[in-house]
Amino acid sequence: MYEKDHPVYPRLQAIGREITGKVKPKAIVVFSAHWQAEAANTIEVNVSEQEPLIYDYYGFPKHYYLEKYPNRGSKEVAQRVVDVLGEAGIRTQEVERGLDHGVFVPFKVMFSPEENPANVPIVQVSLFDDDTDAAAHIRLGRAVEKLRDENILIIVSGMSVHNLRHLMMLRGGGSGEPMPYAVSFDGALKDAVETAPGQERDKNMIGLLKRPDARQAHPTFEHLIPIHIGVGAAGNDSGKQLWTLPEMSMGWAQYRFGHVSA
Repeated sequence: MYEKDHPVYPRLQAIGREITGKVKPKAIVVFSAHWQAEAANTIEVNVSEQEPLIYDYYGFPKHYYLEKYPNRGSKEVAQRVVDVLGEAGIRTQEVERGLDHGVFVPFKVMFSPEENPANVPIVQVSLFDDDTDAAAHIRLGRAVEKLRDENILIIVSGMSVHNLRHLMMLRGGGSGEPMPYAVSFDGALKDAVETAPGQERDKNMIGLLKRPDARQAHPTFEHLIPIHIGVGAAGNDSGKQLWTLPEMSMGWAQYRFGHVSA
């Protein structure tokens, strides 16, 4: 959000411009690594139309907690999410909350209020409580797939590699080169996402959590599992890696499912 010279910054800006300029959705439904449902086998849906920011990070300078991002929710769009999940047999809980930093940080870059505002409702939806159940999250994505036919854009926010403990250690010294597991897991994720749509892609995505390097790349899986929702929501659309950067113990891969008209 503040490191404008980081290579990911212009990449996020480009995606945001593509969304507002070409996709032109009527609403955005977003799943973030930073919201897991409290109850088992339940998905929480934010039905609030006023969405304050949730500063769910610790130990940063004061200005991080003064950050603003103008946005609005939609009870109507939230209800559509509840409806399609119910049709798929997924239990839901309606809640009122704000947007966590897994949403407002990338969105402020993608949809800068001054340069490229989204100007559409944003409805955040939780992950399941169990971040080890990849198959359940693929089914979750499949349940919301039909929203795409209603011009509702689905965004999943996570990271291809996310090991904060190692990052703290590496920032204290070291070459700055990516850890071997960051490169290997980031590559394995690309291979899985870009598998032809169908059962084989689902199998490869589920298999990522069982790789020998999985717990190095993701000590916990909440930053990985959003991409499984994306795969489910893609249906028969292919996935393509737009860009990636393994960086120390992190991975910044970005993916798109389907095609955007020129």
